[in-house]
Amino acid sequence: MVLLHVLFEHAVGYALLALKEVEEISLLLPQVEECVLNLGKFHNVVRLVAFCPFSSSQVALENANAVSEGVVHEDLRLLLETYLPSKKKKVLLGVGDPKIGAAIQEELGYNCQTGGVIAEILRGVRLHFHNLVKGLTDLSACKAQLGLGHSYSRAKVKFNVNRVDNMIIQSISLLDQLDKDINTFSMRVREWYGYHFPELVKIVNDNATYCRLAQFIGNRRELNEEKLEKLEELTMDGAKAKAILDASRSSMGMDISAIDLINIESFSSRVVSLSEYRQSLHTYLRSKMSQVAPSLSALIGEAVGARLIAHAGSLTNLAKYPASTVQILGAEKALFRALKTRGNTPKYGLIFHSTFIGRAAAKNKGRISRYLANKCSIASRIDCFSEVPTSVFGEKLREQVEERLSFYETGEIPRKNLDVMKEAMVQAEEAAAEITRKLEKQEKKRLKKEKKRLAALALASSENSSTPEECEETHEKPKKREKLKPQETPQDNGMEDPPVSLPKSKKKKAFPKEELVSDPEEIATSSVSPPKRKKSLPKEEMASEPEEAASPSVPKKKRKFSFKEEPEAAVSCTKSSTKKKKKSQKASQED
Repeated sequence: MVLLHVLFEHAVGYALLALKEVEEISLLLPQVEECVLNLGKFHNVVRLVAFCPFSSSQVALENANAVSEGVVHEDLRLLLETYLPSKKKKVLLGVGDPKIGAAIQEELGYNCQTGGVIAEILRGVRLHFHNLVKGLTDLSACKAQLGLGHSYSRAKVKFNVNRVDNMIIQSISLLDQLDKDINTFSMRVREWYGYHFPELVKIVNDNATYCRLAQFIGNRRELNEEKLEKLEELTMDGAKAKAILDASRSSMGMDISAIDLINIESFSSRVVSLSEYRQSLHTYLRSKMSQVAPSLSALIGEAVGARLIAHAGSLTNLAKYPASTVQILGAEKALFRALKTRGNTPKYGLIFHSTFIGRAAAKNKGRISRYLANKCSIASRIDCFSEVPTSVFGEKLREQVEERLSFYETGEIPRKNLDVMKEAMVQAEEAAAEITRKLEKQEKKRLKKEKKRLAALALASSENSSTPEECEETHEKPKKREKLKPQETPQDNGMEDPPVSLPKSKKKKAFPKEELVSDPEEIATSSVSPPKRKKSLPKEEMASEPEEAASPSVPKKKRKFSFKEEPEAAVSCTKSSTKKKKKSQKASQED
């Protein structure tokens, strides 16, 4: 009898399950679907044989990559060899992916099956997997799947941080859109402000300058000699500023209200801000092109090079293109139209905007465009695959194009490509060494700053940790002083009593009869100080004790009692002594 096992790959590990006999004909019945969806009925069909969890997320990613590539991982090999029967002919293993099934059959020799019954069983296992494995919850399984999905996708995408050609693509697209918008808005300002000051259009041709002047002048009747200096700053021409002032005095334009002028000024200020942002964006594009594609930008310019990269999709795609494709890049519509009508194909596409083709004669435009496309493809490959990109090769390639132009015009023979590339290699090595030295210096400076910052943080943390201890000490010192204050109170006669030792136990002490004092003066002393066992004193000292008890320092000693039981004990002693005294007096009277 052939035993049917199913291999299930999950984000937390591999699971090997054993199945009872299942008929493929009954798969379409609704009772079978209910059996797959019901956990109790599904347990009767499927039994978990073994579960091999992944030790870490990195191991899970390695196993996922191996399964997707159709490779048997060591963890999977160990699981199958351990828990499947040794007689391979009696084992049928069901898998979900045909690639991994073929690899298992080739390396381990087990017969594998996919589709049909296996697909339905895997659907049920996927649904009840967290119930089949002990200690696995639905939430933890979802988190494991999410983490593995992120890491697997990140490894597949392989985003290259060093090539930021996406920023170049977005920048050149935004730059082209800004050019269109600024032109449209400037024409709107010219038409709108032309009702009030029509002569200004003939004097100033630049759109950005016209918008600045419209914002500054406002009402033409308020323009006077005091504003002439500001006009010269805006137009950068004294003659134009004088012409604007003269035209404002004899203008044929209509009068305009204040609210209309406010709207015109606000709109012209928006156009001016857009033009300023366009300049800053162009500076940003130049810096990005010098970092990503320095050779291409040195050869053909930043704008044309960025358009080539944007049209190709990336610098890598542009480097893969042949020179013939780079030549007609951007003229696809004309190319397909020429192929359809069997006419002449276009000679150039986006590279037409470079200065070389415009400088060439009409009969040499096709030649120079082919030569320029060849050099552009070389420059893009150098930029794409060089470790330290430099502009040396781009400058040398530009010199070659200049020599070819002069050859077409004057017949002067240009230098050989081999000689030019040897010079470029020497200069490129020097430039790369200089760049690496600068980078090392910057890295050293960064490390020094980082060390200083860490040292400052450590010092601040040590100070913060020491301040609480100091605060605790300062809080503890006043408490000690407060405790010492009542003990240091001097008596009225200038003498200090010895410190009274208080008993530690709170229990009432039983005093013997011998220590009870019969004199009333001793009763007062016993109410102040706790009773102590004393040695037998001579009569002279006993006589001096009542005098000390009558001293005015008695009420001060009452403060030193810290327990309530001691005064109560003293009071009880005084009561018992007074009763005994009364009894003795009655007995003496009867006698």
